[in-house]
Amino acid sequence: MSNTRIKLSLYLNYFVFAILLNSVGILIQKSINTYHVDELKASSLEAFKDLSIAFVSFFVGSFLPRLGYKKGMLIALALVFVGCISMYYGNSFTSVRVLFACVGISFAVIKVSVYSMIGLITKDDKEHKSLLTSIESFFMIGIAAGFVVFPLFYSDTNPDAWLRIYLLLAVLIAVSFIILLISDFNVKYEIPGTSIASDFTEMIKLLKRPLVLVFAIAAFMYVMMEQGIMSWLPTFNEKVLHLPEKTSVYMAIILMLSIAAGRYVSSLLVKRVHWLAILMGCLMGAALMVLFVLPQTQNLPPKEIASLKDVPVIAYVFPLIGFFLAPIYPLVNSFVLSATEKIFHSPMASLLVFFSAIGGTLGSRLVGYLFKSIGGAKAFYFSLIPMAVLMICLFFFYKMQKQAKNNNELPDFDFKGGGH
Repeated sequence: MSNTRIKLSLYLNYFVFAILLNSVGILIQKSINTYHVDELKASSLEAFKDLSIAFVSFFVGSFLPRLGYKKGMLIALALVFVGCISMYYGNSFTSVRVLFACVGISFAVIKVSVYSMIGLITKDDKEHKSLLTSIESFFMIGIAAGFVVFPLFYSDTNPDAWLRIYLLLAVLIAVSFIILLISDFNVKYEIPGTSIASDFTEMIKLLKRPLVLVFAIAAFMYVMMEQGIMSWLPTFNEKVLHLPEKTSVYMAIILMLSIAAGRYVSSLLVKRVHWLAILMGCLMGAALMVLFVLPQTQNLPPKEIASLKDVPVIAYVFPLIGFFLAPIYPLVNSFVLSATEKIFHSPMASLLVFFSAIGGTLGSRLVGYLFKSIGGAKAFYFSLIPMAVLMICLFFFYKMQKQAKNNNELPDFDFKGGGH
């Protein structure tokens, strides 16, 4: 069986959802400037996206294998298509909320399906890691593309011109739907339980495993930190660094590119350096970025920005924190998936998406509150807390890995795959 069409659809799905999911920072900025809502209310957009992801992912992993991964993804694509069209014609803060609710529900199904299907359409562990890493890298390309494409639709004469991007996204979604619809997917797979109720019970039982519990905390903390920074960076650039709206969005691309670079470099380093040393070094590097770079943003005077050379140096430097954050999620993700039986990959993916979504919601909401209460120049200091918790989680992972190897319970883990 040729899986070319299925793989193409997975790539395209991830590309489109990367743009939609990570446009929340742009839409927060647009909601403040265009729909005139305050920072705290604008931060609710992350909740509409991530709580939808959390609620659906918590249940979908247990019954999705029974529904069918292909059918589930087709339903998800149809829903997000409706969300894009409603955004274009609705043009209101309510429409933005509806859009992100649709995106959240759909992505929960898409991500669990993709993580599960990759294991079914690949022949061995090497091919599995290669395809997963490739698709996740394409996700990062989609994020960067979103920050490039959105400003292209901005217009000084037509304030609603930016909405046209949702027509373009709707077309891409329709194309992905058609490709997936005509693809053959006849791979047989096991189902964890004997009914939907037992499937759900088997998923909950995974939380009794110490490894999974620590992973849930790590995923929660990482995404809380990452989304808090990623979603509010355009607003930070505009409100704190006094950049024009369009320029502030373009400058956020540096964060995405630094994440992509960090994941590439770490994939090379992990072959020669122990994973714990890499991740501890990255967390310490990120903490130093916060402690030494953010103070430079205090009381920056506004100045005219005529070109990129007029942009303050700090706008180029702080997004480089993504280089240090980049390896954390994929390496930890690879660790846990390698330690989980393939039959539980769907429910495990559900738990992964669930705790990540809850963390993303809290992170953006917290930064929105801090922006409003103490100012944007100090808001990102909150990231030091999840960094500290992640360091503790890493030592627990190392201890459990060492114990499992001594007992011959788990394989010698390869940390070259995975991604967020």
